[in-house]
Amino acid sequence: MNIPETSLPRIVIVGGGFAGISIAKSLANKNVQVVMFDKNNYHTFQPLLYQVSSASLEPDAIAYPLRKIIKKNDKAFFRLADVAQIHPEKKEIETSIGNLKYDYLILATGTRTNYFGNKEVEKHSMPMKQVPQALNIRSLILQNFEKAAITTSKQERLALLNFVIVGGGPTGVELAGAIAELKNHILPRDYKDLDASAMEIHLLEGADRVLPPMSEHASEKAEYFLKKLGVNVHCNTIVSNYDGKTVTTNSDLFLESETLIWAAGVTGKPVEGLRADALIERANRYKVDEYNQVIGYDSIFALGDIASMATEAFPKGHPQLAQPAMQQGKLLGENIIKLIDGKPLKKFVYKDRGSMATVGRNKAVVDLKHYKFAGFFAWFVWMFVHLMSLVGFRNKVIVFFNWTYNYINFDKASRLIIRPYTKK
Repeated sequence: MNIPETSLPRIVIVGGGFAGISIAKSLANKNVQVVMFDKNNYHTFQPLLYQVSSASLEPDAIAYPLRKIIKKNDKAFFRLADVAQIHPEKKEIETSIGNLKYDYLILATGTRTNYFGNKEVEKHSMPMKQVPQALNIRSLILQNFEKAAITTSKQERLALLNFVIVGGGPTGVELAGAIAELKNHILPRDYKDLDASAMEIHLLEGADRVLPPMSEHASEKAEYFLKKLGVNVHCNTIVSNYDGKTVTTNSDLFLESETLIWAAGVTGKPVEGLRADALIERANRYKVDEYNQVIGYDSIFALGDIASMATEAFPKGHPQLAQPAMQQGKLLGENIIKLIDGKPLKKFVYKDRGSMATVGRNKAVVDLKHYKFAGFFAWFVWMFVHLMSLVGFRNKVIVFFNWTYNYINFDKASRLIIRPYTKK
């Protein structure tokens, strides 16, 4: 794979998500060789993925080239590849483009969609974890509008205009609000021959409230905002089956819909090769100590969503969010240099900077440690934090321009079917 031989310690990073780019930045221009692997050549800003799905942003606004992140580090290399297996006894990884030796291995592989074993739902629903999947959802939504405009069957039209989102966490809530804004602002303008009131958005959540990880205040406000936008919220509702046409639940609720978007959970993406006892089987997360070292391995570390660090404050591991991943990556970069230099390592302590979710225009909820608020100011805070967190100045400018345009014109500029999507 054309990685230069070196006498420096070689640090291999698997994954270019928040954790991966955080440690890559932390190791910039240190006296080590860094090799990063990812199956994509870009970093995805996942908190705004739903805006690609709902035609607010184009993919290049939330994606950033991984090579550009490490370009100023002469001792850092990126390779586009899938990592298939770890051979810890040889300190070697096996990839789709060859094998590579490492001195230290960093696993930051993130998560994948969790269907909880429901094969029918997996087959017929739409996941939203990657940019191509978000584009698929965008195309399908717009194609449904086009089909609804020409069909002579009322039943088919209603099914095409009925959108079901499963999972009332931040992703589901934000997507439901965004699709509701399509109904309220875009459908009446672009599709004058359609009755916008016939379009329905259903948000299904298995818990007794939306945004279960956040405060009850945030949940109440988010549900109020959603209902104000016209979203039908169904709590204590679990999807038992979806055949591509009909959504069946654990209650007497049945929904006829051509589109079910699955945002109900994630599971880790471990790499084969480590002992079974290094993994929490149900969550598919590596057990790590307070230095992010995988239990039982001296030179293998795990970061972010794939790592489960049990502490007194977080007995089940830290939340699978960007902030823990970024904080762990920054500290581990410093700790690896200390490890090489024979210095004592610093334990990881998560600094919870709060959580937030937006429900639509002028509507958001924010939970801070000592203060909780909702509404316009929360929405402004949400926008500012996400804008500043984007990687790259160009991305910040593009997103800011799009948000400003959308706000002034009540418009979504990216409603283009660039590549039509065909349901399986």
